[in-house]
Amino acid sequence: MQKPTSWRDLLGRVIENSLMRQRLADQLGVSQITLLRWVKQESRPRVHNLHNLLASLPEYHDELLVLLKEEFPDFSMAGVRAVAVLDADVIPSDFYTRFVHTISHTPKSLQFSLLCNLILEQALKQLDPNRLGMAIIIVCCMPRSLGNKVRSLREIQGRGTPPWGERLEQRSMLLGVESLAGHVVLSGHLEVNQALQASSGTHPGYRAAWEESAAAAPIMYAGAIAGSLLVSSTQPDYFSQLRCTLIEQYARLLALAFAPEAFYESEEIQLLPLPPYEVQYKYLSRFRQHVIQLLRQAAQRGAYMHLLQAEQIAWQEIEADLFSDVPFAQSQDLRRSGHDNMQERIQR
Repeated sequence: MQKPTSWRDLLGRVIENSLMRQRLADQLGVSQITLLRWVKQESRPRVHNLHNLLASLPEYHDELLVLLKEEFPDFSMAGVRAVAVLDADVIPSDFYTRFVHTISHTPKSLQFSLLCNLILEQALKQLDPNRLGMAIIIVCCMPRSLGNKVRSLREIQGRGTPPWGERLEQRSMLLGVESLAGHVVLSGHLEVNQALQASSGTHPGYRAAWEESAAAAPIMYAGAIAGSLLVSSTQPDYFSQLRCTLIEQYARLLALAFAPEAFYESEEIQLLPLPPYEVQYKYLSRFRQHVIQLLRQAAQRGAYMHLLQAEQIAWQEIEADLFSDVPFAQSQDLRRSGHDNMQERIQR
């Protein structure tokens, strides 16, 4: 393929794909028409748009930078970091418009997923504009179980930049009191661990693959808690005060996506410790198969079961199995009582 003759030529090739054109427009905060006008030399982008364009196309970084300097000799890389820092604590006003529009025009059955997707994508773009490596995960409270208390949290949706995958739901797991997300749900305020690799017992959370620092903020409404927004970076000391402020702002927006019944009062939450992903995997690997089995069993009984209901039951059974392997300070009667309560809800 012939080399592009200008940055506009290169951009034109990139946005030939309509999906790529829409993704890039969303990332830059401009319309698809604006991108096409840049390509056709009908419009001259502002400097901050050029910086963001360069950050949004890391796979073309070196080639694009050379081509940009041909048309804009004074263009400097220094502006890329400056823009990222200055905008780190500001959610764009057009995003609020999109968020409110989604609430107003989306059926309730689809709202939660769409609103979470909007927030995750925008937060990832702002918090990791140079794609250094980040994972952003929404964590929710599991239903009450042992002793009629919330005992664990569940990762429900996530987005990432390399080395993490783009979508992180495939590696969802349960989290307990030992996790940073768990600390935040119990404390009710943002917590940060800037050096996971060197953490001692006094620091919340633990280091997973590729993580060097992490921060989490509670998802709260009227003092009740639904979960937390967990953000991990490949860079140590990444979570400045500005970035932490932004994480808290997105967590507050997420609270508007959750249903009222997803929130629990602090006295209803008593998290237990849970094993790491490697231990959970033997249970998680059978998750999809178990969901299908639950749906088939319901159909054989002549009953209708929604997919989300089957998934919730499967997660509750995984939680019960994991707790059977974890020492529990209270009596065996309480453990049995909690498990029986869960089975009763499943039968209903």
